[in-house]
Amino acid sequence: MNPILVVTILILYFGVLIGISFLTSRGADTHTFFTANRQSPWYLVAFGMIGASLSGVTFISVPGNVVNTGFAYFQVVIGYLFGYWAIIGILMPLYYRLNLVSIYTYLEQRFDLWAYRTGAVFFLISRTIGSSLRLFLAASVLQFFLFDAWHVPFYVTVAVTIALIWIYTFRGGIKTIVWTDTFQTLFLVSALVITVIVIAHKLGLNFIEIFNSIEAAGYARIFHFDNVNSTLFFPKQFLGGAFIAIAMTGLDQEIMQKNLTCKTLGDAQKNMFWFSLVIVFVTLLFLVLGGLLLVFSQQFNLPVPKPDEIFPRLAFNELGPLVGIFFLLGITASSYASADSALAGLTTSFCIDFLNFKDKAEAEKKRQKFIVHISFSLLFLLIIIIFKEINEKSVIDAVLGVAGYTYGPLLGLFSFGLFTSRKLKGVVVSVVCILSPLLSYIVSTNAPVWFNGYKIGIEVLLLNGLITFGGLWLVSKK
Repeated sequence: MNPILVVTILILYFGVLIGISFLTSRGADTHTFFTANRQSPWYLVAFGMIGASLSGVTFISVPGNVVNTGFAYFQVVIGYLFGYWAIIGILMPLYYRLNLVSIYTYLEQRFDLWAYRTGAVFFLISRTIGSSLRLFLAASVLQFFLFDAWHVPFYVTVAVTIALIWIYTFRGGIKTIVWTDTFQTLFLVSALVITVIVIAHKLGLNFIEIFNSIEAAGYARIFHFDNVNSTLFFPKQFLGGAFIAIAMTGLDQEIMQKNLTCKTLGDAQKNMFWFSLVIVFVTLLFLVLGGLLLVFSQQFNLPVPKPDEIFPRLAFNELGPLVGIFFLLGITASSYASADSALAGLTTSFCIDFLNFKDKAEAEKKRQKFIVHISFSLLFLLIIIIFKEINEKSVIDAVLGVAGYTYGPLLGLFSFGLFTSRKLKGVVVSVVCILSPLLSYIVSTNAPVWFNGYKIGIEVLLLNGLITFGGLWLVSKK
């Protein structure tokens, strides 16, 4: 693709985002930044959450990973659906009843300051790393297909990428993001649909023949019940997906902050319900896209690169300029929709949970919010550069791996608060939450030896949460 065309598209794209930011941030204060004044239309939040939840990892790694696991990832997605419904019925009523800005405030009300700060720290660690890895993928694509040709260093690409996010989020915060995510989701879904249509047309396939061709190529298998030791075994994938949804959505300040901008609990629940249905369909379409990319490669005798390179290579080199343009828009939209809301969520959590904003004057709030916002931006840059040097696996595997170990303590803490009446107090809460991921890692690493070949996959999140829950029970009081 012509580099001048790429740069022109990106300039226009970010020009629109900055324009939206200008319109939505007029008169914004810190309350607007954190809550959007609780005036967001539920349908707008639901549609925008698609882009924020999928991210560039889904956009590239899910289609690419079809070469290794077929449609097995859809087992995880089915689990997501049940996890989202648990959020609707259990967590959302709690958050609205307590009128929370940071969802981790619940831990202070239920337990004490140690539990509260521990939960917030684990969110900050998990979301900072996870969002940095998602953004790494988008920056890598832009670097490989555009900036390498101009000899632009990778760290410059990443720095410019993060600076653009900071520019359009630093004033309006979550209010701006509700609108920019809607704009970006539109391009993400459009890129997906257009690419599927173009490939099907090039292969001469109708709707039914698309699925038949993927099945004939051996990539359409969804359910795996035959080997309990496999990481693809259905119960593992289903349970892992359900608890990943609960932890990475229901216990995540970034995602729940958007839901809490809705006017009422009923609106927020409608938003989550319709979002859960649409996200299942969209993810299935990503898997179909992955199958079509492989069928296309086989039919035209094209070499199959590493999983994370399959979609970008074909989009830019083999599928024509229309797909190339929409791929560029789609990867940019998916990555930025995830990263911008992460930046706002991290800023909100740190300001509310650690800087005690409720007792400060507005001018001081704005000053500290500015410093926190730019500090997390710089932290994103540092993590991405480090990850580039050490990465040896698919980004989606890395993201799910990080989530399993960092969201487990959150899952254990919230579950203990919701389903027991026991009390926790003091630093022992933090000790349990630090030890739980370490014990989970030891068990996961040695499971094939200890349990006759059994391999622990994404269900490590559930294991981590159970260890945390058990540890908290041991140090708690009636």
